[in-house]
Amino acid sequence: MQTNEAARPVKLSLGYKVVWGIAALGTSLISGVYGAMLTIFYQDYLGVSAKWIGIASLIYAIWNAINDPLFGYITDSTRSKRGRRIPYMRYTAPFLALTFILVWFAPQGAGDTTLFIWMLVTMLLYDTCYTMIGLVYSALLPEVTESDSERNGLQISSSLFGLLGTLLGFIIPDLVRPKTGDASFLPFRVAMIVIAVVAMVLIISTTLKVKERREFTQVDKPLPLGQALRYTFTSKSFLVLVSANFMSILMQSLLLGAIFYLADYVLQINTMILLACLFIPLIIGVPITTLIRKRLGVVGAQQLLLVIAGIGLTLVAVAPAALIPVCIALAGFGLSGPQTLTNLLFAQVADEDELRTGVRREGAFFGVNALITKPAQSVAIALTPFVLEATNFVTREANNGVAFLNQPESALFGIRAVGGLIPGLAMLLGAIILIWYPLKGEKLAEIQRKVLDLHAKKHAMLRD
Repeated sequence: MQTNEAARPVKLSLGYKVVWGIAALGTSLISGVYGAMLTIFYQDYLGVSAKWIGIASLIYAIWNAINDPLFGYITDSTRSKRGRRIPYMRYTAPFLALTFILVWFAPQGAGDTTLFIWMLVTMLLYDTCYTMIGLVYSALLPEVTESDSERNGLQISSSLFGLLGTLLGFIIPDLVRPKTGDASFLPFRVAMIVIAVVAMVLIISTTLKVKERREFTQVDKPLPLGQALRYTFTSKSFLVLVSANFMSILMQSLLLGAIFYLADYVLQINTMILLACLFIPLIIGVPITTLIRKRLGVVGAQQLLLVIAGIGLTLVAVAPAALIPVCIALAGFGLSGPQTLTNLLFAQVADEDELRTGVRREGAFFGVNALITKPAQSVAIALTPFVLEATNFVTREANNGVAFLNQPESALFGIRAVGGLIPGLAMLLGAIILIWYPLKGEKLAEIQRKVLDLHAKKHAMLRD
Protein backbone atom coordinates (compact mmCIF):
# COMPACT_ATOMS: atom_id res chain seq x y z
CA MET A 1 0.00 0.00 0.00
CA GLN A 2 2.85 2.34 0.81
CA THR A 3 4.43 1.62 -2.55
CA ASN A 4 1.21 2.53 -4.37
CA GLU A 5 1.02 5.82 -2.47
CA ALA A 6 4.64 6.60 -3.21
CA ALA A 7 4.08 5.78 -6.86
CA ARG A 8 1.55 8.55 -7.28
CA PRO A 9 2.84 11.85 -8.71
CA VAL A 10 3.52 14.47 -6.07
CA LYS A 11 0.67 16.99 -5.79
CA LEU A 12 1.50 20.60 -4.99
CA SER A 13 -0.64 23.25 -3.31
CA LEU A 14 -1.57 26.56 -4.90
CA GLY A 15 0.47 28.37 -2.26
CA TYR A 16 3.52 26.31 -3.15
CA LYS A 17 3.09 27.17 -6.83
CA VAL A 18 2.77 30.88 -6.04
CA VAL A 19 5.94 30.90 -3.96
CA TRP A 20 7.66 28.92 -6.70
CA GLY A 21 6.98 31.70 -9.19
CA ILE A 22 8.35 34.49 -6.99
CA ALA A 23 11.93 33.53 -7.87
CA ALA A 24 11.08 33.90 -11.56
CA LEU A 25 9.88 37.44 -10.86
CA GLY A 26 13.32 38.24 -9.44
CA THR A 27 15.41 36.60 -12.15
CA SER A 28 13.27 37.87 -15.03
CA LEU A 29 13.24 41.41 -13.67
CA ILE A 30 17.02 41.43 -13.87
CA SER A 31 17.29 39.54 -17.16
CA GLY A 32 14.55 41.68 -18.73
CA VAL A 33 16.48 44.87 -18.04
CA TYR A 34 19.72 43.24 -19.16
CA GLY A 35 18.30 41.92 -22.43
CA ALA A 36 16.45 45.11 -23.29
CA MET A 37 19.09 47.67 -22.36
CA LEU A 38 22.56 46.15 -22.78
CA THR A 39 23.07 46.82 -26.49
CA ILE A 40 21.27 50.16 -26.60
CA PHE A 41 23.09 51.30 -23.42
CA TYR A 42 26.58 50.55 -24.67
CA GLN A 43 26.10 51.30 -28.39
CA ASP A 44 23.47 54.03 -28.53
CA TYR A 45 24.16 55.85 -25.25
CA LEU A 46 27.88 55.28 -24.66
CA GLY A 47 28.92 55.02 -28.33
CA VAL A 48 30.79 51.69 -28.19
CA SER A 49 31.40 50.47 -31.74
CA ALA A 50 29.89 47.25 -33.10
CA LYS A 51 33.40 45.78 -33.37
CA TRP A 52 34.04 46.01 -29.64
CA ILE A 53 30.55 44.77 -28.75
CA GLY A 54 31.09 41.84 -31.11
CA ILE A 55 34.42 40.92 -29.48
CA ALA A 56 32.87 41.12 -26.01
CA SER A 57 30.01 38.91 -27.19
CA LEU A 58 32.42 36.31 -28.57
CA ILE A 59 34.40 36.06 -25.33
CA TYR A 60 31.13 36.01 -23.40
CA ALA A 61 29.93 33.08 -25.53
CA ILE A 62 33.14 31.12 -24.91
CA TRP A 63 32.80 31.55 -21.14
CA ASN A 64 29.18 30.44 -21.36
CA ALA A 65 30.32 27.34 -23.20
CA ILE A 66 32.41 26.42 -20.16
CA ASN A 67 30.44 27.46 -17.11
CA ASP A 68 26.96 26.04 -17.79
CA PRO A 69 27.76 22.33 -18.17
CA LEU A 70 30.38 22.68 -15.43
CA PHE A 71 27.86 24.11 -12.95
CA GLY A 72 25.27 21.57 -14.07
CA TYR A 73 27.59 18.68 -13.29
CA ILE A 74 28.64 20.25 -9.96
CA THR A 75 25.04 20.64 -8.77
CA ASP A 76 24.10 17.13 -9.92
CA SER A 77 27.06 15.75 -7.95
CA THR A 78 26.59 17.84 -4.80
CA ARG A 79 25.50 15.93 -1.71
CA SER A 80 24.76 18.08 1.35
CA LYS A 81 22.23 18.10 4.17
CA ARG A 82 20.64 21.21 2.68
CA GLY A 83 20.34 19.67 -0.78
CA ARG A 84 22.22 19.88 -4.06
CA ARG A 85 20.35 22.84 -5.61
CA ILE A 86 18.91 25.25 -3.01
CA PRO A 87 22.21 26.33 -1.36
CA TYR A 88 23.65 27.45 -4.69
CA MET A 89 20.53 29.44 -5.49
CA ARG A 90 20.27 31.11 -2.08
CA TYR A 91 23.88 32.15 -1.59
CA THR A 92 24.53 33.29 -5.16
CA ALA A 93 21.62 35.77 -5.15
CA PRO A 94 23.55 38.63 -3.43
CA PHE A 95 26.39 38.31 -5.95
CA LEU A 96 23.90 38.39 -8.83
CA ALA A 97 22.56 41.70 -7.50
CA LEU A 98 26.04 43.20 -7.18
CA THR A 99 27.30 42.18 -10.62
CA PHE A 100 24.08 43.35 -12.29
CA ILE A 101 24.54 46.80 -10.74
CA LEU A 102 28.11 47.03 -11.99
CA VAL A 103 27.03 46.49 -15.62
CA TRP A 104 25.38 49.93 -15.64
CA PHE A 105 28.16 51.88 -13.94
CA ALA A 106 30.51 52.04 -16.94
CA PRO A 107 32.41 55.35 -16.91
CA GLN A 108 30.81 57.88 -19.27
CA GLY A 109 33.12 59.52 -21.75
CA ALA A 110 35.75 56.79 -21.55
CA GLY A 111 37.31 55.42 -24.71
CA ASP A 112 36.23 52.28 -26.54
CA THR A 113 38.94 50.18 -24.90
CA THR A 114 37.94 51.12 -21.36
CA LEU A 115 34.25 50.67 -22.05
CA PHE A 116 34.94 47.34 -23.77
CA ILE A 117 36.84 46.03 -20.73
CA TRP A 118 34.14 47.24 -18.34
CA MET A 119 31.38 45.72 -20.45
CA LEU A 120 33.18 42.40 -20.85
CA VAL A 121 34.19 41.91 -17.21
CA THR A 122 30.79 42.85 -15.79
CA MET A 123 28.99 40.70 -18.39
CA LEU A 124 31.08 37.67 -17.42
CA LEU A 125 30.58 38.17 -13.69
CA TYR A 126 26.86 38.81 -14.06
CA ASP A 127 26.33 35.80 -16.31
CA THR A 128 28.22 33.47 -13.99
CA CYS A 129 25.85 34.33 -11.13
CA TYR A 130 22.75 34.31 -13.34
CA THR A 131 23.75 30.95 -14.81
CA MET A 132 24.07 29.33 -11.41
CA ILE A 133 20.69 30.56 -10.19
CA GLY A 134 18.84 29.96 -13.46
CA LEU A 135 20.31 26.49 -13.84
CA VAL A 136 19.37 25.43 -10.32
CA TYR A 137 15.87 26.88 -10.60
CA SER A 138 15.19 25.08 -13.88
CA ALA A 139 16.64 21.81 -12.60
CA LEU A 140 14.40 21.83 -9.53
CA LEU A 141 11.14 21.76 -11.52
CA PRO A 142 11.33 18.17 -12.84
CA GLU A 143 12.44 16.90 -9.44
CA VAL A 144 9.58 18.16 -7.27
CA THR A 145 6.85 16.22 -9.12
CA GLU A 146 6.51 13.58 -11.84
CA SER A 147 3.21 14.89 -13.23
CA ASP A 148 3.10 16.87 -16.47
CA SER A 149 0.01 18.62 -15.12
CA GLU A 150 1.69 19.65 -11.85
CA ARG A 151 4.85 20.67 -13.69
CA ASN A 152 2.69 22.71 -16.03
CA GLY A 153 1.13 24.42 -13.01
CA LEU A 154 4.54 25.30 -11.61
CA GLN A 155 5.69 26.56 -14.97
CA ILE A 156 2.57 28.66 -15.46
CA SER A 157 3.25 30.32 -12.10
CA SER A 158 6.88 30.81 -13.07
CA SER A 159 5.89 32.15 -16.49
CA LEU A 160 3.29 34.61 -15.22
CA PHE A 161 5.62 35.99 -12.56
CA GLY A 162 8.45 35.90 -15.09
CA LEU A 163 6.42 37.87 -17.62
CA LEU A 164 5.61 40.46 -14.98
CA GLY A 165 9.31 40.73 -14.21
CA THR A 166 10.26 40.98 -17.87
CA LEU A 167 7.58 43.61 -18.47
CA LEU A 168 8.84 45.64 -15.52
CA GLY A 169 12.31 45.11 -16.92
CA PHE A 170 11.17 47.08 -19.97
CA ILE A 171 8.96 49.64 -18.26
CA ILE A 172 11.33 50.75 -15.50
CA PRO A 173 14.35 51.46 -17.74
CA ASP A 174 12.12 53.29 -20.21
CA LEU A 175 10.89 55.56 -17.43
CA VAL A 176 14.36 56.40 -16.14
CA ARG A 177 16.68 56.12 -19.15
CA PRO A 178 18.07 59.45 -20.45
CA LYS A 179 15.85 60.95 -23.14
CA THR A 180 17.97 64.00 -24.01
CA GLY A 181 21.65 64.54 -24.62
CA ASP A 182 22.29 66.41 -21.35
CA ALA A 183 20.18 64.12 -19.12
CA SER A 184 21.84 62.46 -16.13
CA PHE A 185 22.36 58.72 -15.76
CA LEU A 186 21.70 58.99 -12.00
CA PRO A 187 17.97 58.09 -12.01
CA PHE A 188 18.66 55.12 -14.27
CA ARG A 189 21.48 53.85 -12.08
CA VAL A 190 19.50 54.28 -8.85
CA ALA A 191 16.70 52.26 -10.44
CA MET A 192 19.18 49.50 -11.32
CA ILE A 193 20.28 49.28 -7.69
CA VAL A 194 16.69 49.02 -6.48
CA ILE A 195 15.91 46.34 -9.08
CA ALA A 196 18.95 44.31 -8.02
CA VAL A 197 18.07 44.37 -4.32
CA VAL A 198 14.40 43.49 -4.90
CA ALA A 199 15.36 40.60 -7.20
CA MET A 200 17.79 39.25 -4.61
CA VAL A 201 15.11 39.23 -1.90
CA LEU A 202 12.58 37.49 -4.16
CA ILE A 203 15.01 34.73 -5.12
CA ILE A 204 16.01 34.06 -1.52
CA SER A 205 12.33 33.99 -0.47
CA THR A 206 11.61 31.06 -2.78
CA THR A 207 14.54 29.06 -1.43
CA LEU A 208 13.10 29.34 2.09
CA LYS A 209 9.89 27.54 0.99
CA VAL A 210 10.94 25.01 -1.64
CA LYS A 211 12.43 21.80 -0.30
CA GLU A 212 14.36 19.19 -2.27
CA ARG A 213 13.39 15.51 -2.29
CA ARG A 214 15.92 13.64 -0.21
CA GLU A 215 15.83 10.45 -2.29
CA PHE A 216 17.63 12.26 -5.11
CA THR A 217 20.41 13.52 -2.87
CA GLN A 218 20.82 10.50 -0.58
CA VAL A 219 19.92 7.47 -2.72
CA ASP A 220 21.19 8.51 -6.16
CA LYS A 221 24.93 8.12 -6.74
CA PRO A 222 26.56 10.75 -9.02
CA LEU A 223 27.85 9.54 -12.38
CA PRO A 224 31.52 10.07 -13.31
CA LEU A 225 31.99 13.06 -15.62
CA GLY A 226 32.83 11.06 -18.74
CA GLN A 227 29.86 8.74 -18.28
CA ALA A 228 27.55 11.67 -17.60
CA LEU A 229 28.64 13.42 -20.81
CA ARG A 230 28.22 10.23 -22.83
CA TYR A 231 24.66 9.70 -21.63
CA THR A 232 23.81 13.34 -22.27
CA PHE A 233 25.09 13.50 -25.84
CA THR A 234 23.58 10.15 -26.83
CA SER A 235 20.05 11.21 -25.92
CA LYS A 236 18.18 11.82 -29.18
CA SER A 237 15.33 13.49 -27.27
CA PHE A 238 17.72 15.98 -25.74
CA LEU A 239 19.61 16.76 -28.95
CA VAL A 240 16.40 17.44 -30.90
CA LEU A 241 14.97 19.59 -28.10
CA VAL A 242 18.11 21.64 -27.59
CA SER A 243 18.39 22.32 -31.33
CA ALA A 244 14.86 23.71 -31.38
CA ASN A 245 15.50 25.66 -28.19
CA PHE A 246 18.53 27.35 -29.77
CA MET A 247 16.19 28.89 -32.32
CA SER A 248 13.77 29.97 -29.61
CA ILE A 249 16.49 31.63 -27.51
CA LEU A 250 17.87 33.42 -30.57
CA MET A 251 14.43 34.71 -31.40
CA GLN A 252 13.68 35.96 -27.90
CA SER A 253 17.06 37.64 -27.52
CA LEU A 254 16.75 39.48 -30.84
CA LEU A 255 13.18 40.57 -30.15
CA LEU A 256 13.91 41.83 -26.65
CA GLY A 257 16.87 43.83 -27.87
CA ALA A 258 14.90 45.32 -30.78
CA ILE A 259 11.76 46.47 -28.97
CA PHE A 260 13.15 49.91 -28.13
CA TYR A 261 14.52 50.34 -31.67
CA LEU A 262 11.14 49.41 -33.21
CA ALA A 263 9.28 51.81 -30.93
CA ASP A 264 11.76 54.70 -31.12
CA TYR A 265 12.65 54.67 -34.81
CA VAL A 266 10.25 52.59 -36.94
CA LEU A 267 6.94 53.40 -35.25
CA GLN A 268 8.01 56.51 -33.29
CA ILE A 269 5.54 55.69 -30.54
CA ASN A 270 5.80 55.27 -26.80
CA THR A 271 7.56 52.01 -26.00
CA MET A 272 4.77 51.10 -23.58
CA ILE A 273 2.31 50.70 -26.44
CA LEU A 274 4.47 48.14 -28.22
CA LEU A 275 5.20 46.36 -24.96
CA ALA A 276 1.47 46.08 -24.29
CA CYS A 277 0.97 44.56 -27.73
CA LEU A 278 3.60 41.94 -26.92
CA PHE A 279 2.87 41.14 -23.29
CA ILE A 280 -0.93 41.20 -23.06
CA PRO A 281 -1.38 38.36 -25.62
CA LEU A 282 1.57 36.55 -24.04
CA ILE A 283 0.02 36.70 -20.57
CA ILE A 284 -3.32 35.54 -22.01
CA GLY A 285 -1.57 32.70 -23.82
CA VAL A 286 0.27 31.27 -20.80
CA PRO A 287 -2.77 29.67 -19.07
CA ILE A 288 -4.22 28.72 -22.45
CA THR A 289 -1.18 26.48 -23.02
CA THR A 290 -2.76 24.06 -20.54
CA LEU A 291 -5.76 23.58 -22.83
CA ILE A 292 -3.58 23.19 -25.93
CA ARG A 293 -1.28 20.75 -24.09
CA LYS A 294 -4.22 18.55 -23.09
CA ARG A 295 -5.36 18.37 -26.71
CA LEU A 296 -2.05 18.13 -28.61
CA GLY A 297 0.45 16.99 -25.97
CA VAL A 298 3.39 19.07 -24.81
CA VAL A 299 5.45 18.88 -27.99
CA GLY A 300 2.46 19.36 -30.31
CA ALA A 301 1.37 22.45 -28.40
CA GLN A 302 4.91 23.81 -28.57
CA GLN A 303 5.07 23.37 -32.34
CA LEU A 304 1.74 25.10 -32.93
CA LEU A 305 2.69 28.10 -30.82
CA LEU A 306 6.13 28.37 -32.42
CA VAL A 307 4.49 28.55 -35.85
CA ILE A 308 2.09 31.29 -34.67
CA ALA A 309 4.96 33.34 -33.25
CA GLY A 310 7.10 32.75 -36.33
CA ILE A 311 4.40 33.99 -38.70
CA GLY A 312 3.76 37.10 -36.61
CA LEU A 313 7.43 38.05 -36.42
CA THR A 314 8.18 37.36 -40.08
CA LEU A 315 5.36 39.71 -41.08
CA VAL A 316 7.05 42.54 -39.13
CA ALA A 317 9.58 42.80 -41.98
CA VAL A 318 6.97 43.56 -44.66
CA ALA A 319 3.87 44.88 -42.89
CA PRO A 320 2.94 48.58 -43.01
CA ALA A 321 4.08 50.37 -39.88
CA ALA A 322 0.49 50.66 -38.63
CA LEU A 323 0.13 46.85 -38.62
CA ILE A 324 3.40 46.05 -36.83
CA PRO A 325 1.70 46.17 -33.39
CA VAL A 326 -0.77 43.53 -34.66
CA CYS A 327 2.12 41.33 -35.80
CA ILE A 328 3.82 41.76 -32.44
CA ALA A 329 0.58 40.77 -30.68
CA LEU A 330 0.36 37.57 -32.75
CA ALA A 331 3.97 36.80 -31.91
CA GLY A 332 3.28 37.50 -28.24
CA PHE A 333 0.55 34.87 -28.10
CA GLY A 334 2.82 32.34 -29.80
CA LEU A 335 5.62 33.08 -27.36
CA SER A 336 3.53 31.55 -24.58
CA GLY A 337 4.77 28.19 -25.85
CA PRO A 338 8.51 28.70 -25.31
CA GLN A 339 7.70 30.59 -22.11
CA THR A 340 5.68 27.75 -20.58
CA LEU A 341 6.28 24.42 -22.33
CA THR A 342 10.05 24.23 -22.90
CA ASN A 343 10.91 23.22 -19.34
CA LEU A 344 8.19 20.56 -19.44
CA LEU A 345 9.93 19.03 -22.44
CA PHE A 346 13.26 19.07 -20.60
CA ALA A 347 11.53 17.37 -17.66
CA GLN A 348 10.43 14.58 -20.01
CA VAL A 349 14.00 14.23 -21.25
CA ALA A 350 15.23 13.96 -17.63
CA ASP A 351 12.62 11.29 -16.90
CA GLU A 352 13.75 9.22 -19.86
CA ASP A 353 17.37 9.66 -18.82
CA GLU A 354 16.68 8.54 -15.25
CA LEU A 355 15.47 5.21 -16.61
CA ARG A 356 18.74 4.87 -18.56
CA THR A 357 21.13 5.95 -15.80
CA GLY A 358 19.26 5.36 -12.55
CA VAL A 359 19.89 8.94 -11.33
CA ARG A 360 18.27 12.31 -11.89
CA ARG A 361 20.55 14.64 -13.85
CA GLU A 362 18.54 17.74 -14.65
CA GLY A 363 21.60 19.91 -14.03
CA ALA A 364 23.51 18.16 -16.80
CA PHE A 365 20.74 18.67 -19.33
CA PHE A 366 20.05 22.30 -18.47
CA GLY A 367 23.80 22.94 -18.33
CA VAL A 368 24.53 21.45 -21.75
CA ASN A 369 21.38 23.12 -23.09
CA ALA A 370 22.86 26.44 -22.00
CA LEU A 371 26.20 25.46 -23.55
CA ILE A 372 24.43 25.15 -26.87
CA THR A 373 21.80 27.89 -26.57
CA LYS A 374 23.65 30.64 -24.67
CA PRO A 375 25.69 31.40 -27.81
CA ALA A 376 22.33 32.37 -29.33
CA GLN A 377 22.23 35.28 -26.87
CA SER A 378 25.75 36.28 -27.85
CA VAL A 379 24.80 36.03 -31.53
CA ALA A 380 21.86 38.34 -30.84
CA ILE A 381 24.00 40.83 -28.90
CA ALA A 382 26.54 40.94 -31.74
CA LEU A 383 24.12 40.68 -34.66
CA THR A 384 21.95 43.65 -33.77
CA PRO A 385 24.68 46.34 -33.81
CA PHE A 386 26.32 44.81 -36.91
CA VAL A 387 23.05 44.78 -38.87
CA LEU A 388 22.25 48.34 -37.78
CA GLU A 389 25.73 49.59 -38.57
CA ALA A 390 25.66 47.87 -41.98
CA THR A 391 22.30 49.48 -42.78
CA ASN A 392 23.59 53.00 -41.89
CA PHE A 393 21.80 53.42 -38.56
CA VAL A 394 22.63 56.79 -36.92
CA THR A 395 23.21 56.44 -33.16
CA ARG A 396 22.33 58.95 -30.47
CA GLU A 397 25.98 59.31 -29.59
CA ALA A 398 26.75 60.35 -33.19
CA ASN A 399 23.84 62.81 -33.04
CA ASN A 400 24.95 64.67 -29.89
CA GLY A 401 22.98 62.39 -27.56
CA VAL A 402 19.62 62.93 -29.28
CA ALA A 403 17.68 60.16 -31.04
CA PHE A 404 18.00 60.61 -34.83
CA LEU A 405 14.40 59.99 -35.92
CA ASN A 406 14.90 60.59 -39.64
CA GLN A 407 16.72 57.28 -40.15
CA PRO A 408 17.41 56.13 -43.75
CA GLU A 409 15.11 53.44 -45.17
CA SER A 410 17.96 50.93 -45.05
CA ALA A 411 18.29 51.41 -41.27
CA LEU A 412 14.55 51.05 -40.75
CA PHE A 413 14.62 47.76 -42.63
CA GLY A 414 17.62 46.67 -40.55
CA ILE A 415 15.56 47.23 -37.40
CA ARG A 416 12.64 45.28 -38.90
CA ALA A 417 15.02 42.45 -39.76
CA VAL A 418 16.53 42.04 -36.29
CA GLY A 419 13.15 42.56 -34.62
CA GLY A 420 11.03 40.50 -36.98
CA LEU A 421 12.36 38.64 -40.00
CA ILE A 422 15.36 36.86 -38.46
CA PRO A 423 13.67 35.80 -35.19
CA GLY A 424 10.53 34.80 -37.10
CA LEU A 425 12.43 32.43 -39.37
CA ALA A 426 14.21 31.02 -36.31
CA MET A 427 10.85 30.21 -34.69
CA LEU A 428 9.55 28.43 -37.78
CA LEU A 429 12.73 26.38 -38.03
CA GLY A 430 12.40 25.42 -34.37
CA ALA A 431 8.89 24.08 -34.99
CA ILE A 432 10.18 21.98 -37.88
CA ILE A 433 13.03 20.53 -35.80
CA LEU A 434 10.57 19.29 -33.15
CA ILE A 435 9.05 16.91 -35.70
CA TRP A 436 11.88 14.53 -34.72
CA TYR A 437 11.26 14.77 -30.94
CA PRO A 438 10.49 11.15 -29.93
CA LEU A 439 8.81 11.51 -26.51
CA LYS A 440 5.12 11.51 -27.33
CA GLY A 441 2.10 9.22 -27.25
CA GLU A 442 2.40 5.73 -25.76
CA LYS A 443 6.18 5.92 -25.52
CA LEU A 444 5.94 8.94 -23.24
CA ALA A 445 3.16 7.34 -21.16
CA GLU A 446 5.29 4.21 -20.63
CA ILE A 447 8.27 6.31 -19.49
CA GLN A 448 6.10 8.18 -17.01
CA ARG A 449 4.76 4.91 -15.52
CA LYS A 450 8.24 3.46 -15.13
CA VAL A 451 9.58 6.65 -13.53
CA LEU A 452 6.85 6.52 -10.89
CA ASP A 453 7.79 2.93 -10.06
CA LEU A 454 11.48 3.85 -9.85
CA HIS A 455 10.76 6.76 -7.52
CA ALA A 456 8.68 4.47 -5.28
CA LYS A 457 11.70 2.15 -4.96
CA LYS A 458 14.02 5.06 -4.16
CA HIS A 459 11.59 6.37 -1.56
CA ALA A 460 11.49 2.94 0.07
CA MET A 461 15.30 2.81 0.14
CA LEU A 462 15.35 6.19 1.85
CA ARG A 463 13.02 4.96 4.60
CA ASP A 464 15.20 1.87 5.07
